[in-house]
Amino acid sequence: MSQMLTLRPVAHIETDFKDKFGIPRQSGRVKTLVGRIVFEEEFRDPEALREIEGFSHLWLIFDFSESHRDGFSPTVRPPRLGGNRRIGVFASRSPYRPNPLGLSVVKLERVEHTAHEGVVLHVSGVDLLDGTPIYDIKPYLPFADAIPDALGGYAAQHEGHRLKVEVTQEQLSVFPEEKRRALCDCLAEDPRPAYQDDARVYKLRFAECEVAFTVEGETLRVQSIERK
Repeated sequence: MSQMLTLRPVAHIETDFKDKFGIPRQSGRVKTLVGRIVFEEEFRDPEALREIEGFSHLWLIFDFSESHRDGFSPTVRPPRLGGNRRIGVFASRSPYRPNPLGLSVVKLERVEHTAHEGVVLHVSGVDLLDGTPIYDIKPYLPFADAIPDALGGYAAQHEGHRLKVEVTQEQLSVFPEEKRRALCDCLAEDPRPAYQDDARVYKLRFAECEVAFTVEGETLRVQSIERK
């Protein structure tokens, strides 16, 4: 028997990404990328977070809020596979799913008690768009959730791929120190879909700025960083 489940966000996350382009494809890939998890008003009871400080990492169940589609497609085209190879949607982490739910693991950096937002969780290693609704938060259990000999399928071939990033200190000066490293780490992950390998100028939004860059071979060169 089919049953319907109504979900409501318990929180949302604040990050430096206002657009999808450039967001790391997996959580934990860019450990320097940080976020703030702010709870919805009805869930701001600090008792709901009692003893959360004892965990170093958290699972986030979230809404792919910018990827909602009508209908169901059994296959998807992962960008990392060039966009021309179809695989099963349930053999992928594509945001285009029957239920647009995502799962990410993040590091809990600290717990902040504020006067206006209640308890705020500061996390790192995020891969989420600014404002993403969070449906649930669960502690990561290393003795149960980590499987050292697990297989990564087709995704494993891209595990170590990183670009060399060329950017000047003058260009980076528009950011505070902690955001400079995060931007460079995100760019090194190669934001482009695998099927785009040309000399065009790409642009991504990061922390209220537009970053323009080109890629030649294994080198990414930042052309400009401008406040928008």
